[in-house]
Amino acid sequence: MAEALYSENRRVPTYPKSQITPLKNNYNGATPDPGYISGWNLTLEGLASGLSVSLDIRNLTSHFSLHDQIMRLVCVEGWSAIAWWAGLRFDDLIRAYPPVSQAKWARVDSSVNLDDSGNPDPYFMSIDLATARHPQTLLATHFNGQPLTVDHGAPLRLLVPVKLGLKNVKAITKITYSAEEPKDYWAERGYSRYDGI
Repeated sequence: MAEALYSENRRVPTYPKSQITPLKNNYNGATPDPGYISGWNLTLEGLASGLSVSLDIRNLTSHFSLHDQIMRLVCVEGWSAIAWWAGLRFDDLIRAYPPVSQAKWARVDSSVNLDDSGNPDPYFMSIDLATARHPQTLLATHFNGQPLTVDHGAPLRLLVPVKLGLKNVKAITKITYSAEEPKDYWAERGYSRYDGI
């Protein structure tokens, strides 16, 4: 049903800066210590090349065009906020580092995610490649005109305006492409896998 309703031409509304609202830090557990940032890399797997690629934030911000958008982030908890983001289009990363030909999915991981007690609780989420390629889906590097802070997912977070906030993974460390739908953190805890708005 979700695939039948999806349209790459459907856009979520965007807003002027005058409508920006505060955005709370909404890690599902404790906010990670910023110490991880100095050694941060994004790993890409499931590529057509058969290689595993590791990129740092300079690779991403210097080799890809950054796009701004002010949009509404909607949380499954019932709140929303309008925020100003900037980053590279997920589709641009896919074009630069193509997945295997049969890939239909991406698993997006955050190995630095913590639980409420501050213990490691790796976060992982599945997203179909059609949604990843949506022109409003960003790998965000900036928030309100400044580089992302740890509170908002530094140095790289997924921003998927056509999905609920739980699909907007903070502090991404790995993206893996696959033909089969991968596991999903919240789906394993009883939430929908689609989570569209």
